[in-house]
Amino acid sequence: MASAAASPPPGPPPDPLAQALLAGSPQLGEDSFRRVVEWAPSAMVMIDNAGIMVLVNAQTERMFDYGRQALLGQSVEILVPERFRQQHRTFRGGYFGNPQPRPMGVGRDLAGCRADGSEFPIEIGLNPIATEAGVMVLASIIDITERQRAQQRLESALLEKTVLLNEVHHRVKNNLQVITSLLNLQADYAADPRLKAILTESCGRVKAMALTHQLLYERKDFSRLDLGDYLERLVQAIRSSYRASGDRINLHLALPPRPVLLDLERANPCGLLINELTTNAFKHAFPGERRGEIVISISEGADSLISLSVADDGRGLPADDELAKGSSLGLQLVALFVEQLHGTLSIERNGGTRFAVRFPKIFVAKESP
Repeated sequence: MASAAASPPPGPPPDPLAQALLAGSPQLGEDSFRRVVEWAPSAMVMIDNAGIMVLVNAQTERMFDYGRQALLGQSVEILVPERFRQQHRTFRGGYFGNPQPRPMGVGRDLAGCRADGSEFPIEIGLNPIATEAGVMVLASIIDITERQRAQQRLESALLEKTVLLNEVHHRVKNNLQVITSLLNLQADYAADPRLKAILTESCGRVKAMALTHQLLYERKDFSRLDLGDYLERLVQAIRSSYRASGDRINLHLALPPRPVLLDLERANPCGLLINELTTNAFKHAFPGERRGEIVISISEGADSLISLSVADDGRGLPADDELAKGSSLGLQLVALFVEQLHGTLSIERNGGTRFAVRFPKIFVAKESP
């Protein structure tokens, strides 16, 4: 009688976790799933609804400095710093009440705990997996120590740059103030009234530039300037320079309700332009004891253009041909500053003079040919 065919030797006992995963995800084989988890670049930890670790990968062993057998079957709270463990249990229970894929601890700093008790910053992503054994959660854990160090280096470098820029603007402002003092001193000793007037005008221009650096130093914002804030300070300086006119000439400033911000590239030419137009009005629009007012206004249109104007009710400008013949330094500078602002200038003569300038809010550098 022929003997019965020999039966194959018994294999290893079935893995309950693998069976549960295969039941929940029949399209993924056990070997494929384990390879994906095992070779993942981040630490992978799977826990059941009691918080017990049922699966970990090699990266988890390296990151937390535990052997695999020391983790499996243990509560996941051993990977959490002791002072946070009770809170973590509460959060874990709440998550299992409504499991959804999401990052863990959004808006909070999370820390992992190694076998020796040392802590390190981490980020965690949670993914619920439905199985025959119930819902389990696969946590992906990333050590962000190096990222935080790089961020700290960047923040330190940024702080150092900010301090340096602050010091640069402070020193430039101080140097310009020294130049202003020297010009004032020279003007006091000038016997020629015309030379004295020239030195005084130059002093006003230097003050307008120094004010830019003064505000940047005070506000600690080195990328843009509040044009309204700048003009308020500039008007005070101009009033002080022409205080000899007393109440004969009034100087007003009209500002919009919202701040008008100007990039640093054009802050100086804009300030110098307004200073030039205003001082020209003081000098030429009200000869003798004539009374009147000067109005500086600024607005920002929906077309992303900034409009500024300096208007007076004085005697007005001469005809264009006479103006061209006498072409003063002040008007030459006005044209230069408008060009630097990439703007347009219009002059209105109607019961006085109004210089209106429009220029784009956003500075666009022209490419070299």
